[in-house]
Amino acid sequence: MIDFFWSLGAFIVALGILVAVHEWGHFWVARRCGVHVERFSIGFGKALWRTRDKHGTEFVIAAIPLGGYVRMLDERVDNVPANQAHKAFNRQSVGKRMAIIAAGPGVNFVFAVAALFLMYLIGVQTVKPIVGSVEPQSFSAQAGVQAGDQIIAVGGRETLDWEAVNLEFVSHVGDSELPVTVLRETGHSQQLIVNIAQWRFDPDKASALSSLGITPFRPNATTEIAFIGEESAAARAGIEVGDELLAIDGVEVDSWQSAVELITVKPNQSIEISVLRGNAPMNVNVRLDAVESDNGQRGYLGVSPRVEPWPDGVVFTHQYGIVGGFSQALERTWRLMTLSVEMIGKLITGDVSVKNLSGPISIAQGAGASADYGLVYFLSFLALISVNLGIINLLPLPMLDGGHLMYFTIEWLTGKPVSESVQELGFKIGGVLLFALMSIAIFNDIARLA
Repeated sequence: MIDFFWSLGAFIVALGILVAVHEWGHFWVARRCGVHVERFSIGFGKALWRTRDKHGTEFVIAAIPLGGYVRMLDERVDNVPANQAHKAFNRQSVGKRMAIIAAGPGVNFVFAVAALFLMYLIGVQTVKPIVGSVEPQSFSAQAGVQAGDQIIAVGGRETLDWEAVNLEFVSHVGDSELPVTVLRETGHSQQLIVNIAQWRFDPDKASALSSLGITPFRPNATTEIAFIGEESAAARAGIEVGDELLAIDGVEVDSWQSAVELITVKPNQSIEISVLRGNAPMNVNVRLDAVESDNGQRGYLGVSPRVEPWPDGVVFTHQYGIVGGFSQALERTWRLMTLSVEMIGKLITGDVSVKNLSGPISIAQGAGASADYGLVYFLSFLALISVNLGIINLLPLPMLDGGHLMYFTIEWLTGKPVSESVQELGFKIGGVLLFALMSIAIFNDIARLA
C-alpha cells in the first residue's frame, strides 16, 4: 500500500510538472503574440486553488490531475467586445497561431534538455555494459557475443552504459539485423551482426537484453550475510550479520544462489541452517516466512549477501561541466525524440505490437521507481516522458496540437481556413482514435498488473 501511494504521489508530481511546462509554453507565446489568456489551469474539474494576475488571467489548480489547459480569448466561443477583438486568438495571423500551438510541445523538448542538463551537472552513477553471461543458442550467442565482451556501440551509436544499450536494442525492434560492436577482453574491437528477424520482444515478459540472451556482468554474491531485515525470520532465529552460510538442512551451500534455491521452496517451513560465526560453526533452527510471487508462495529468510566489489573502472559517473553537460543533454534529447518517432512508425506498420503501449498506471509505476533511486533518475524519467508528451502532441490528430497545426498549415497554403464542418468531423475522428489508444494503453496496464 505504501508503494502504491508513493507511486501515485510521484506520478502526480511528475504529471503536474510536465503539464505545467507544456501549458506554460502555450501561455508564454500567446502573451507575446498579444493574445489575452482567460485561464491557465493545471488539472480539470473543481478548482482547489485559484488566483488572478494584473492582466486578468486566472490561474487554477484543479482536483483531477490528469492534464491541463490554457483558455484564450476567442470570438468563436466568447462574446468579445469590439475593443478587445484584437486580443482574440482567432484574429491573429496564421503564423502567430501556429507559434502559439507549437510552443507547448516545443517547451516539452526544451524542458527535457534542461532536466538532462541538470542531471549531468549533478552526475549519475552508472555501469559499463560488460556482458556477464550469454544464454546458449540465443540470438546473441549465435552472433558470437561472449561473456566478458563490452558493448561499445549498437547500430553505429556509442553505448557508454546499459541504459544506452537497452535503448538502442529497443530501437531495432522489427528490424532483421542488429549491428553490435564489442570490445573483447583481449583489447580488440569487433562488429557482430545479430540476426533478429525472428525476435519477438515482449517487454512484459523480459527485458530487451534477456530476450536476446544477454545477462549483464554483476559482482558475485558471497555466502556471507551483510543485512538482516527487521522482524524477519532470520532476525527471530538469531542469525547475525557476518554469519557465513554453510549448509541448509544438511545440503552444502556453495553459492548464494544455491542458498536461495533451497530456501524459496520451503515457505512457512522450519529448516536448520549451518553457519560459520567467527571461526566456530553452529546450527540455527529457523521458521521461514512466506511471500507471494508469480509462481505462488516462496520461502523468505529476510537476509542479503555481501557482494564482491566491482572491478576498477567498471562503475563510473556521468558528470560533465556546463558545456559538456549541455552538449550531452542536447544529444540525449534528440535521440529520445528520434526513437519516439521510430517507435510510433513501427507501431503504425505493425513492427511493434499495440501490447507495448503504456498508460497512466505504468507511468505511475515508472515515476515511483525512478523517485526511489533519487533525484537524478527522476530527472531522467521526467525528460523521457516530456519528450514523449511533446512528440505525441505533434501527431496530426485534430484533438492534439499537431491537428491544429495541420489545419493552420492548410490555411497558410490555401489562404483560407478549413471549414468548421471539416474541423468538427476531424475532432470527432481524432477523439475516437485517442479514446481507442488510451483504452488499449489502460487495458495493457491492467493486464500487466494482473
